[in-house]
Amino acid sequence: MAQNSKIEWTDSTWNPVRGCSRVSEGCRNCYAELMAARFSNPGQWGHGLAVMQHGRPHWTGKVEMVEKHLLDPLKWGYVTVHRPDCNKHGERALCTCPKRRRRIFVNSVSDLFHEAVTDEMRDRIFAVMALCPQHDFQVLTKRPERMRTYMDISTDNRSEDIGREMLFLSKGNHNGIIELPLANIWMGVSVENQKAADERIPVLLETPAAVRFVSFEPLLGPVDLDQDARFGGLHAFGGGPTWCACHHGKLDWVICGGESGPNARPMHPDWARSLRDQCKNANVPFFFKQWGEYKNGSDFADDAIAVLDDGRVCDGTIGEMMRLDKESPTSGGTMMRRVGKKAAGSLLDGAEHKEFPEVSLRCWWS
Repeated sequence: MAQNSKIEWTDSTWNPVRGCSRVSEGCRNCYAELMAARFSNPGQWGHGLAVMQHGRPHWTGKVEMVEKHLLDPLKWGYVTVHRPDCNKHGERALCTCPKRRRRIFVNSVSDLFHEAVTDEMRDRIFAVMALCPQHDFQVLTKRPERMRTYMDISTDNRSEDIGREMLFLSKGNHNGIIELPLANIWMGVSVENQKAADERIPVLLETPAAVRFVSFEPLLGPVDLDQDARFGGLHAFGGGPTWCACHHGKLDWVICGGESGPNARPMHPDWARSLRDQCKNANVPFFFKQWGEYKNGSDFADDAIAVLDDGRVCDGTIGEMMRLDKESPTSGGTMMRRVGKKAAGSLLDGAEHKEFPEVSLRCWWS
């Protein structure tokens, strides 16, 4: 829980739910699982949620609601965008810098659509988000089918359920009337490779949402977002459902990043470049978060490894690269060296990419 988050694409993290379990290759080195295992002693926030086994963290499968943090966003204000000449450490009352809506990452140490999270728990969380129209909430999941089912407003009484919780949580200061999907909730999926993209993004595009986004972190292989739909391709940059007159039914935002941490896997530069170029061609905002632990290099140093275009990794020796290239001649490779997250940085071909979607509140709010 952090009102001021270090995650570059958000302002705050809000964890009304804790605990999770692995679903795909992108979960192998989950930072939340490691954090929960490190703080798993009695009295610590991860107790009962994860354990260390043979030096590696493992979720126990337990998921719990954190009641004391449920209403936190109601206490948070706008984000101040300080001018370069502003004295940030001076008298705050004298600061005249502009303010903007706060971006809040929901459940950074869990998944709102985990199997153990009930609809009743989600109704309460959505009620809080509905009571905070001044904030934008960023929801990420690896379980898009459950997200789509929950958000399918045509088959249930979700609006009434959430409205009832809003009436209760606001202690009668709200009329309990709500219309879904909410304009201040961004719905997204985490994707690590083409397989995950093929499975998750089409479901996201079928989900009622004001903003739809994809986080390619950790990116573990190349992804084509606009394959020919006639052959079952994603076609994520066009088509899809239209939920209201001002929403175009495609992806609104793409985040890309390499893996960090002690067991991080390298990201081929061409994978990130491809997503950048695809977004540019489709006029979709692109946010390059980080390289992770590895930086592109051109030498065959002792600590270098080779990453092939198809995601395979070898020890970086010329002999090993020639062997793999013989097996798959079309699979080119590049040399990567582990230099640490800070040294690797967040520049892609010497440029910074920190774009965000334009948020319009014309829909669903009067």
